[in-house]
Amino acid sequence: MQTSSASMKLSLLQFVILLVSELSYSSVLSISLSSLHHVSPSASVYDTSTDSNSEASAFQKFREDFNPGYEPGSAEFSIRFKRFKNSIGRHVYLNYFSRSSSNNSAKYGVNEFSDLSPDEFRERYLGGRHVQVPKYTKLKEDTLNIPLAPRFDWRDKNVVTPVQSQQSCGGCWAFSVVGGIESVYAIQGNALEELSVQQVIDCSYKNQGCNGGSTVGALSWLNQTQEKIVKTSEYPFKALTGVCHFFPKSTFGVSIKGYEAYDFSGQEEEMMEKLVQWGPLVVTVDAVSWQDYLGGVIQHHCSSQEANHAVLVTGFDRTGDVPYWIVRNSWGTSWGNEGYVYIEIGGNICGIADTVSAAFV
Repeated sequence: MQTSSASMKLSLLQFVILLVSELSYSSVLSISLSSLHHVSPSASVYDTSTDSNSEASAFQKFREDFNPGYEPGSAEFSIRFKRFKNSIGRHVYLNYFSRSSSNNSAKYGVNEFSDLSPDEFRERYLGGRHVQVPKYTKLKEDTLNIPLAPRFDWRDKNVVTPVQSQQSCGGCWAFSVVGGIESVYAIQGNALEELSVQQVIDCSYKNQGCNGGSTVGALSWLNQTQEKIVKTSEYPFKALTGVCHFFPKSTFGVSIKGYEAYDFSGQEEEMMEKLVQWGPLVVTVDAVSWQDYLGGVIQHHCSSQEANHAVLVTGFDRTGDVPYWIVRNSWGTSWGNEGYVYIEIGGNICGIADTVSAAFV
């Protein structure tokens, strides 16, 4: 997925993330705190110095902000406090390696996932499954008739539904696929409808519901069955895998006529063209280090080198020093850039170009 030098950094980060869960907070902070060129934006809100009172105050603010539900003095509180302190060590490391001449590099710090261990985070939120797809081969008729704009975002056309939260359901694969279908349906001149993610989670027999699934598998199932995805209001999200519900044929729903799925690694210019031609793109990525993401453009250390999460690419921006993809996530609007993450274009960062798909309705 990455260059050989990047792979070395990624492997090192993977090792450190695992190591952080075992090391004491103060020993992790001693790695390089004094040499940081910048720190997470959360530093102005959360005092994460090594003083025990500051640690406790920061954790108290975290609980006030995100209301995790456990009470001081409980066994759960002690476990979460330890993991919260371990997360600060990760933030120091990630921000250190995010140093760049660009002032919009990714920043990492305290967010709603800061009291989870990396293993817990993977289990709860990273439910995407990798599927091998053919390498994209550009044909003459695929070339755009006009040059790509410096910036393009389908949100500007009012054809992208709001960011949702998958909660602790590993249904990212369904959120991304349904999001793509919603947009393509609206691009064709129809009303922008919020369609049922829960229906896809419950009914896509080629996947494992909240325990994970494949975007390509979901699209294949939709294409083979011609299943109509009904509105969310008819089949609301429950954050659990349930029994598949069936509806009368007269019920409104959107079915797909087909889909495409390709590997665009090394061809991100062509991937941009397909975004403009097809609509928002469903992709699988390596999102392990996203646990600590606050904002900015991710340019380094997607850490596990395997696809584990599915998201929706809605646009790109090449107007600044670092060109980036505009990516809608499914972890709610309090995460990242109001629910979005920016990923540098070029170099297949986070494996964003490895498995790219789009539906047609």
